[in-house]
Amino acid sequence: MIKLLLTGIWACAITLGAVYFSVQHASAPKVSEEEATRAAVQEYVPGEMITIPVIAKGSVQGYFLTRLSFAADKTKTKTLQMPLKEGTTSALYDILLGQKLINIADTSNFDMAQFKQIVRDGLNERYGDKVIFDVYVEQLDYLNKSDLARLSQPPDEAHEPKPVAIVDKNGDVAHDVLPAKESSGGH
Repeated sequence: MIKLLLTGIWACAITLGAVYFSVQHASAPKVSEEEATRAAVQEYVPGEMITIPVIAKGSVQGYFLTRLSFAADKTKTKTLQMPLKEGTTSALYDILLGQKLINIADTSNFDMAQFKQIVRDGLNERYGDKVIFDVYVEQLDYLNKSDLARLSQPPDEAHEPKPVAIVDKNGDVAHDVLPAKESSGGH
C-alpha cells in the first residue's frame, strides 16, 4: 500500500516538474520590428463582389465573379484622393481586364500566389505607394454563356447553374478568409 502511494506521489512530482520547466523555458514567438510596425498600421478592407467580363473573339464569352479583400496601410489610405474600396474596384477592372491572368481553356497554369502578387503590385502602382500589403481571394468563379442563358430561363432546381470555381496549378481554390478581428476586451 505504501509503495503504491509513494509511486503516485513520485509520478505527480515528475509531472509537475516537467510542466513547470516547460512553461519556464517556453518563449513567445519572436516578431520582427518590421512585422510589428506593419501590424500596427494594418487594417482589413473587405472587398465587393465584382463581375468582370471575359471578352474573346469580339464578344463576351462569360464572366468572372470575384471578391477580393485587402490588408492595407491605414495611415496611407487616409491620404488617398478616392476612398480605398471604390478606387480598388475601379483599379481591379483595369488590372483584370488589361491582363489575361486566367486562361479559362487551360487553368492548369493558373498560379493563385502570382495572381495575388500581380493584383497587389498593380494596386500599389496605381496608388503610387505601398498601400496594399496582402490580397485575400475570397471568391473567384466563372460563369460561361450557357450558364447565363440558363439563368435567364425560369428557375429549374435540377438544372440550376452553379459557378465554376477556378483551381490553380497547385489545386488551390479561392477560399481566403479575413483574419478575425481581436475583441477589444471591454464589456
